[in-house]
Amino acid sequence: MPIPNQSLHDQFLRLFLPQEDSLKGYLRSVLFSQEEVAEVMQDVAVVLWRKFDSTMTATEFRGWSFGVARMEALSHRRDRARDRHAFGDRVYELLAAAAVEDAEPIDQQRLALESCLLKLPESQRKLVEQAYAAGVRIDDLAAALGRTAMAVYKSLHRIRIALADCVARTIAAEELA
Repeated sequence: MPIPNQSLHDQFLRLFLPQEDSLKGYLRSVLFSQEEVAEVMQDVAVVLWRKFDSTMTATEFRGWSFGVARMEALSHRRDRARDRHAFGDRVYELLAAAAVEDAEPIDQQRLALESCLLKLPESQRKLVEQAYAAGVRIDDLAAALGRTAMAVYKSLHRIRIALADCVARTIAAEELA
């Protein structure tokens, strides 16, 4: 079924998709389970699409989307307020403020890490991808590679150090630019 206004939908997706990980990170900081995050994230996406203004800049969209996420998280919490394990509103406000403040540096670190991963030699990049794939056990990976688990751990340790250094240099260079 075709979307009635494809160009509007395309414009929305171009603004929404770069913010999606940050919004999920924000929601993870103020909600308690992955199920809640997934549920509220769906609600956020629906509200953003329904109320999308095509004249927004990327910066305006980012601020607005975090505001919508905050309101949807608060609404979700209110719906579950009968749970005696829920925190008070002030705790959630502090968590939300910290999450918004941390979102930009985390995005910057994630982008730098993606860039640094691409700079690794292919064999190292492949090892990282294999080691961090869902459900992978290092001893099984080591056996498949014909190496000991300790050798794989040591290789990954050296790669992580190199990646951390690369990320730090990349962020420092961006801050100087």
